[in-house]
Amino acid sequence: MVSLVAVSSFVLVACVTEQSTVVSGSSITVVWDEPFLSYNGTPSRANTAADTAILSMTNAGFTSYTSEPALARDESFGTYDVVAEDPLTVQYTINDETQWSDGVAVDAADMLLAWVATTGRLNDPDFDPGDYTDPDTGMFTDDYPTDVVYFDGARGTGLDLTAFPEFDGKTLTLVYDEFFVDWELAFDVGLPAHIVAGKALEIDDPAEAKQAFIDAVAGNDTVALAAISSFWNTGFTFTETPDDLDLLVGSGPYLITELVAEEFITVEANENYRGDQAPAIEKISVRFVADALEAVQAFADGEADVISTRATPEVTAAISELRSATVIWGQENLHQHLDLMFDNSKNGTFDNPALRAAFVKTVPREGIIDALGSPVTSGAPVRDSHLFLPGSPGYVEATEVNGMADAYDAVDIAGARALINEAGVDTPTVCVLYAPDNPRLAEEFSIIRESATDAGFVVDDCSSPDWRGLLGTPGHHDASLFAWQTRSLGVTNAVETFRSEGVNNLNYYSNSRVDELLDALAVEIDPVEKIAIQLEVDTLLVNDVYGLTLYQFPSVTAVSPRVTNVGSSPMAPTIFWNVWAWEPTENN
Repeated sequence: MVSLVAVSSFVLVACVTEQSTVVSGSSITVVWDEPFLSYNGTPSRANTAADTAILSMTNAGFTSYTSEPALARDESFGTYDVVAEDPLTVQYTINDETQWSDGVAVDAADMLLAWVATTGRLNDPDFDPGDYTDPDTGMFTDDYPTDVVYFDGARGTGLDLTAFPEFDGKTLTLVYDEFFVDWELAFDVGLPAHIVAGKALEIDDPAEAKQAFIDAVAGNDTVALAAISSFWNTGFTFTETPDDLDLLVGSGPYLITELVAEEFITVEANENYRGDQAPAIEKISVRFVADALEAVQAFADGEADVISTRATPEVTAAISELRSATVIWGQENLHQHLDLMFDNSKNGTFDNPALRAAFVKTVPREGIIDALGSPVTSGAPVRDSHLFLPGSPGYVEATEVNGMADAYDAVDIAGARALINEAGVDTPTVCVLYAPDNPRLAEEFSIIRESATDAGFVVDDCSSPDWRGLLGTPGHHDASLFAWQTRSLGVTNAVETFRSEGVNNLNYYSNSRVDELLDALAVEIDPVEKIAIQLEVDTLLVNDVYGLTLYQFPSVTAVSPRVTNVGSSPMAPTIFWNVWAWEPTENN
C-alpha cells in the first residue's frame, strides 16, 4: 500500500506574507506578451499562458505555485485531505467564508461543475467535435449542434480515474479507481456553477441555478446538460469587455473591469474577497505587447512598472540602460519546439517516418540560436529532450541516451535528400503553423524554410493570428512552431501531451508502448524508477521523430520603484504567482 502521510513540496501560502490592505488610488501597469483569450482556463482550445496569468489574479483555488517553485496550499480558500488510501480517497472542503465576487458562496456545486467539465464523463460518446471545428480559426462552427452534451474540458489530469463524486454543502469527495501519483494536482475549482447554469438555463436566482445544475447531472437531463455544456465551452471566450458583467464573476483577489482586444486588460481589487491573499494594489492594467524591445521602451518611458520577457542580448542591453529598475534574472519553464503532424495534416507528408526524419535533419538549431542572438543568462543551449527541463534531474541522462543530439545537432542536407529519395516523393510539401505577429517565430520559420528547401522540401506558410485555436485542427497544417510552457511539477504532464488522445496531443501522435509507459508513470512513486520510465519515453519520441526541441527560454524581469515584492517564478503564471503580495511604494 502506498503511504500518503508525507506530501512533498507543499507550503502554505498564508505563511508567505501578511494579509495586505488595499491602498486607495494605487495602480500599476504590467506589460505582457500575449493577449487574453478566454475566462475559462480549462477548455482544450483556450489553454494559454496569457489566460493563466489573468486567471491567477481573478480566481482562487486550493493550490498554486511559488517562486522556488513549490506547490502551495491556500487553506484560506479550502482544504483537502486523504481520508483513505485504498482506494485513494480525497475530500475537498471549501471554507465557509469563501465566496464569489457577487457574494454567492463557493460550494460543492462549483466543484461538481469542475469535475463534470474536466472529466467529460457525461459527454455524448458518439459526438466528434472535429466535425464542427472551423479549420481556419479552430473554433466551433455556427452549425455546432445545440442538443449535444459535450464539455470541451482539458482531460488527462487523473480525474478520469475517479468515480462519480459524493458531494454535500461545501464538500466533495473523489475516489480513485487506482492510485494516481499526481493526485494533488488533479483537481481545483473553475467557473461559478450559478453563472454557467443560470445563463444556460435562463435562471436568475443563484441557488435555483445551482440546484438546476445538480438535478441535471443527477437525472442525466441531456437537454439541460447540452445547454450547460455549450455555454461552458463558448460563453467565456471574449476579447472585449462583455456586455454581461456576470461573466466576469471570480473568487480571487482581483476582478476584470475592462478588456480591449489586443491592447490591455484591467483588473481591480475584489471587495468581496475573503481569503489570505488580499491585495494591496487597487488597480493593475496589463498591456499586451508582443515585441520585447517595445516592452522595454514602454518601461523606459514610464508607461510600465513591471515587464517580464525573453532575455535576448538586445533586450539585455536595453534593460541595462534603464534607470532605477530592479532587474530579476531567471529561467522560464518554456521551450521552443517544432512538432510534426502524424495524421490529419494538410498534405499528409509526415505520415511517412522517412520524411519526418528528413525534415528534422534540415533544421539548423544552432543556426536559429545564432541568428536570434544567444541570451546571455544561459548561453541559449539547444534543448535535447522532449520531457526533461535543462538542469532538472534526468536531463543529462536523457541527452546521453535518447539520441537527439547525435542525430540532429548538425544539419544534414545530404542525409535529408537521401531519405526523401527513399520515400519516393519528388517535392514533399510542409505547411508550418506559427504566430505571424511574433518576430522571433517569423525569423525561425524563415531559417527553417531556407534550409529545408535546400533538401528538396516545399515549405509553405500556414501562419495565422488564430494559431492557438488552430493547433490540432485537422487539415490545416503539417507542422507547428511554438513554445510549450510547463504548468505543473507533476510527472504526468507528459500524459496530456504524448498519450494517444491526450488533451494536449495536438499532432495525433500515437505509440502503444509510450501509452503503456505513461500509464506506469502515473502510478510510480519511486523517484529513480520515474526517471527511468521518462528516459524510455523520451527515447521513443526521438526514435519516432515526434518533432524537435529547439531551446529553453531564459527570462528577465524589470520592476520600477513604484512597486515592491515582485518576484519571478519559472512556473505559470510566472511573475503573477504572488500578485496579491505586491505593494505600492510612496512613489506610486
